[in-house]
Amino acid sequence: MDKRDKANIDKLFKETKTKEEIIEESKVFLFDYLNFRKNIDKEQTIEHVKNEISFKGHKAWILVFSIVVASIGLNIGNMAVVIGAMLIMPLMGPIVGIGLSVAINDIDTFKKSVINFLMILGIGIITAFLYFLVSPLTKLTPELQANTYPTILNVLVAIFGGLALIISKTQKFKIPSVIYGVAIATALMPPLCTAGYGLAVGNFEFFLGAFYLFVINSTFIALSAFVTVKLLGFPLVKYANSKYRKRVAQIATTIAIVVMVPSALLFWKLLSKEIMTGSVETFVVENVYYPETFLYKYDYEFDSKTLDIYLGGEIVPESVINTWRAKLLNSNRLSDITLNVKQSKDDTEFTSTNFVTLSDMFSRNLETLESRENRIRTLEQQISNLTTGDIPFETLIEEIKINYGELRSISFSNTLVSDFDKIDTIPVFTVNWKDNVSRPVRDRNNEKLKNWLAFKLGKENIEIREE
Repeated sequence: MDKRDKANIDKLFKETKTKEEIIEESKVFLFDYLNFRKNIDKEQTIEHVKNEISFKGHKAWILVFSIVVASIGLNIGNMAVVIGAMLIMPLMGPIVGIGLSVAINDIDTFKKSVINFLMILGIGIITAFLYFLVSPLTKLTPELQANTYPTILNVLVAIFGGLALIISKTQKFKIPSVIYGVAIATALMPPLCTAGYGLAVGNFEFFLGAFYLFVINSTFIALSAFVTVKLLGFPLVKYANSKYRKRVAQIATTIAIVVMVPSALLFWKLLSKEIMTGSVETFVVENVYYPETFLYKYDYEFDSKTLDIYLGGEIVPESVINTWRAKLLNSNRLSDITLNVKQSKDDTEFTSTNFVTLSDMFSRNLETLESRENRIRTLEQQISNLTTGDIPFETLIEEIKINYGELRSISFSNTLVSDFDKIDTIPVFTVNWKDNVSRPVRDRNNEKLKNWLAFKLGKENIEIREE
């Protein structure tokens, strides 16, 4: 906090003011506190962005190596490795260059940015393709699966990450941590690697989904840069030929519209899909229930507005299903969804689908439960052995209770003792005598109990301790 901020705070709280004055000065303070225009260096920002656009020479090789590192991380399911790769080579240079160049009508910078963006795209996908082509590990990991289609969260991260990045770049004193943080948050590299994986394994759905995710993230980062530069009033590039300047301005405006309108529509579609998916899930959880029936699976298709529910167990009457359909119809948000219910006591209804049959599911669940129960019994036995070893504690305490009525309680544990040459296990019995038992009596009873236990158990190194 600088001196001016401190002075504003002192002035705000130390002087007696009217309500209107406090509100007005609070507005002034907040505006000054949140104003990011104070330290802007427009010329330096433009120069800095232009310098980071090119990916020639050593940068191209660093990109290749970082793509390989990220692919390995996704291949083995280690996100720490992927994050390291994103720190090695942030990919935002050409993307921010596109947004900036369109905002200031710089057609040369725009061309350079697009060329380098396409080079990044090509190098990244080809490198990842070659890695996954020769890699012995081709299993689809959750980390790869997560980069096959954009969601509203991806878009929001790209928007706000792009805003943080361009605001950081406009300041006189750059903040490297912001640049690296945005590189991690926007996650441009994983979709490139996943697109290469899709090509390598012949799954073009994965390829197109990951490619789409990368393009969408890049678009919204560039759009954030474009909007911020426009709001900050960066100067437009001047051209000697007025006709050329006008044509460039028209091209830039056209590009901005072509990017912004589909992006806005996509944002709305993804947002609507997330909201609808959440509403459908809530509906299924709260309403799809019938005694002796279980929900096997449900699929919701946003585009076709269909909800398929797979049920097992007792057959649900059509009247109950019609009740579910009526609840959908009466819902403001879900009224246009068509509900399809597929059910069977056995797996005959599901054998024609791509899902695992109910019998397989029951078998797997039964095997899992039996395995867990066996593991629990084994662990319980191990715990029991660690606690009592071969000491029949339950049998002993019955006899001890009869012979030593003055005992309040007795506990047992094995203690490991070592003289640094060997380790011995010593049975330790801890006794708690009643308060009316005198010290001499306690000592005699402790000695008698020790001798009896040594004889009974055939062990000499027994210890008796008092609480």
